[in-house]
Amino acid sequence: MTMPVMEPDLNAAVLENWARAIDDGPFSSLCWGERIAFDNPDNLTLLGALAAWTRRVRLLTTVIVPQLHDPVMLAKALATGDVLCGGRLSVGVGVGGRHEDYHAVGADPATQTIRGMAERVAVMKRVWAGEKITESVLPVGPSPVQPGGPPLLVGSIGPKTIERAAEWADGLAGTTLDLDIAKQGELFDVARRAWAQAGKPKPHLVTSFWFAFGAPAQARAQVHRHLRRYMNWIPAEFVDAMAPMTGWAGSEDELLDVLREFEQIGTDEVQLIPTSDDVDQLRRAADVAARL
Repeated sequence: MTMPVMEPDLNAAVLENWARAIDDGPFSSLCWGERIAFDNPDNLTLLGALAAWTRRVRLLTTVIVPQLHDPVMLAKALATGDVLCGGRLSVGVGVGGRHEDYHAVGADPATQTIRGMAERVAVMKRVWAGEKITESVLPVGPSPVQPGGPPLLVGSIGPKTIERAAEWADGLAGTTLDLDIAKQGELFDVARRAWAQAGKPKPHLVTSFWFAFGAPAQARAQVHRHLRRYMNWIPAEFVDAMAPMTGWAGSEDELLDVLREFEQIGTDEVQLIPTSDDVDQLRRAADVAARL
């Protein structure tokens, strides 16, 4: 389950209630994404709070963009988060889809590539391994609880990116806009082949999609409102055109059917992305997850 971090007018009480409810529920992971030029919480600050608010569920960034951060400081922050949550952290990384976020932090948009991301991941792995990045008395710490650092998942839906990420990633943290099960299965096959060719264990296969419960028109309108707000860097007419086919809207039984279809293609996790901060939506999703 994804935190409602892209919803308007959030406060600490809403975030804590969601985090504790996710931790109490049947969910395998608690996820949250990153944006800079938006009013969502800072990714790494929220990591500290989530580590304190939860005890069981795995924490997963979906995704953080390494090119928007100094890689040594990012490695230090994530290692700290891994310590605070007792080794429950996984890190989804991606190149990001918005130049405005790069400009906001003074990052070079030319690094918005899989190579730029892989270079920073390599630095992070060196930090987590205890290597000295410069001539210092001690290496950069703390050491993560998980040997070698938190598992890394690549946030991509592109076959070439997935193939190249097999060198350093532990799996995928992708997304599906139109819930095309067959297409998702093809991407998973690409990952399985790439990981096998790299001599690595089977990748952890994850996808995600937006969801809304309710009567068909009402639930679909909720998804549309969310997309209009979240995808504010895309012309509104384009968002309006894609909204009817993007994400999922419907009843508990219908969501269960969709999740079982993803299960049949070997999906290890589906990360649901809320389109409202209404905790009733979370409870209804928990009821569905408990039936799997």
